[in-house]
Amino acid sequence: MFEPVHGSAPDIAGKGIANPIGQICSAAMMLAHFAETEAAGAIESGIEEVLARPEYRTPDVGGDATNEIVGKAIADTLST
Repeated sequence: MFEPVHGSAPDIAGKGIANPIGQICSAAMMLAHFAETEAAGAIESGIEEVLARPEYRTPDVGGDATNEIVGKAIADTLST
């Protein structure tokens, strides 16, 4: 019910270039559905904050960051 619509992308598996934002956003949508609006909002704000910085863009949106870098950057916004 809460998952990104893209497939598993076997052509880029293991390369670290898949954009993790769709999956992370799906988690925020799930939290909102379960009335965890503060947590959902924090994740959404983290996504917006990270997307505003070009160094955190994966190749599909014109950058060269890895999925690990982007995921960690979003996670770091939640711990501050």
